Amino acid sequence: MSTAKPAIAVLGAGSWGTALAALLTRHGYPTSLWGRDPAQVARFNAHHENARYLPGIALPESLRATDDLADAVAGADLLLVVTPSHAFNATLCALAPHRRPGVGVAWATKGFEPGSGRFLHEVAAECLGADVPLAVVTGPSFAKEVAVGLPTAVTVHSDSEDFAQTVAEALHGPAFRAYTGSDMLGAELGGAMKNVLAVATGIADGMNLGLNARAGLITRGLNEMLRLNAAIGGRAETLMGLAGLGDLVLTATGDLSRNRRLGLALGRGQSLRAAVAEIGQVVESVQTVDEVMRLAQRHGIELPISMLVQRVLHEEITPAEGLKIILAREQKPEYPEGLFG
Repeated sequence: MSTAKPAIAVLGAGSWGTALAALLTRHGYPTSLWGRDPAQVARFNAHHENARYLPGIALPESLRATDDLADAVAGADLLLVVTPSHAFNATLCALAPHRRPGVGVAWATKGFEPGSGRFLHEVAAECLGADVPLAVVTGPSFAKEVAVGLPTAVTVHSDSEDFAQTVAEALHGPAFRAYTGSDMLGAELGGAMKNVLAVATGIADGMNLGLNARAGLITRGLNEMLRLNAAIGGRAETLMGLAGLGDLVLTATGDLSRNRRLGLALGRGQSLRAAVAEIGQVVESVQTVDEVMRLAQRHGIELPISMLVQRVLHEEITPAEGLKIILAREQKPEYPEGLFG
């Protein structure tokens, strides 16, 4: 009986896609990494390094990159999409004609579809069809730390228990724990919304408001996530785990987070345009905050922290004005209507 491991194509050669492709290669899976830039792909294969996104980190020599999407998809037994959310729809629709029957699609992309506000599993089902196994990989995971082999834990959620297990088994290894779950809705909400709340804590730290303020924002931000999650039908335990609390703590406190760094810059008085330009990569919260607030309005949920982040990112108010607004809110019970009040 063959014990050959399935071939995996990782689609998206940014920092996170590269780190996951390297991880899978080290776990013994035949892995290819697709990137859209031929020059970047050529440099990657020549030097075994992603000089743009993970400079100085040596990657497995057996990991090969390609700019041929059709070839990468057609040869894969498992597909892992790791593109920014704004490219997610186009990538899935492009891979669909080349995916072999029975091959499942997972993604480690966080956010909503810009404009429509759809969850990514809704986008995937539309592009690929209802019979394709789908899974989301999420949790507290900085790409740089994964690329150098530091301990990390994530969670894989899918409507198919078998497919979640398949994806988790590929990711799971000596320094990388992969759990499973079946709440794609809650897992995706946590992965998207934590970016918005990380901007808030970054702003507070940029303004030197102290560790008490940071802890308060993280805790009340988690409460906003839980209330919105309950309204849309997600499970509370999902957000109390790696997909919610874990990812929120990492993104809100770790300076490798682009969203936290955006908040730090805004809190120190830098303009939004200058801050994004200095970061030099996609900062998901800039688009995600509008989708979060549209979702909240649709369900009649008040999200004071997220709302103020939206107003700051739209440059309607300054961070200092946002601070005055949040501190002027009325005193009330912490949980007036139970956990989700």
